[in-house]
Amino acid sequence: MTTPDDAARADLLHYLQAARDALLWKLDGLPEYDVRRPMTPTGTNLLGLVKHAAGVELGYLGDTFGRPSGEPLPWLADGAETNADMWATAEESRASVVELYRRAWAHADATVRALPLDTPGRVPWWPDGEDKVTLHHAVVRVIADTQRHAGHADILRELMDGTAGTDGTGSGLPSTDPAWWASYRERLERTAREAGRKP
Repeated sequence: MTTPDDAARADLLHYLQAARDALLWKLDGLPEYDVRRPMTPTGTNLLGLVKHAAGVELGYLGDTFGRPSGEPLPWLADGAETNADMWATAEESRASVVELYRRAWAHADATVRALPLDTPGRVPWWPDGEDKVTLHHAVVRVIADTQRHAGHADILRELMDGTAGTDGTGSGLPSTDPAWWASYRERLERTAREAGRKP
C-alpha cells in the first residue's frame, strides 16, 4: 500500500531527476572548450554547474543527515580557492565530473529512500541555531538549486549554438523552426523599442 510519504517521495525524486537530466544534457555534443568556457562576467560555465550540483547533493542529501559519501571534494575543504566548485580544473576531466555527479545522484537517492521525509538533519555549513532542516526541506532545496542551474545551463547552451529545451527534442518549445524564432525575436525587439520610447 502506497503511503502519502511514499507518494511525496516519488514526486520529489521525479522532479529532482528531471532537473538533473536537463542540466547534464546541456553538455551533450559540445567540445571540451565549450563545456568549460566562461560565458558570463562571473564565469558561469556548463561543467562548473555540474560540479557544483554534485557537491550540493552530497552535502544536503548526505552529510546533513549523517550519511557522508566518502567522495573527496577538495574544492569544499578549508583553505580551498574561492568558487572552486564552480569550474573544473584542466586535471578534472569532463567524464570524472559527470561520473561524480551520477554517484552523487545515487547517494542522494539512497538517502531519500532510506529515511522518512520528516527526518531531522543539520546543515554543517549553516550558522549554529539556524542549521536544522528536515529531509523534505533539504530535497526541495536541492530541486530548487538544480532547476536554477539547469536554467543557467539552458541559456549558456542557447548562446553557444542555439540549442534550447530540456532534452534535445525541442519539447516544451512552441517551435523548432529557426525562421519562426527569428520572426518572434524581431517582434519582441520592435515591442521593446516601442515601449522604450514611451514616457
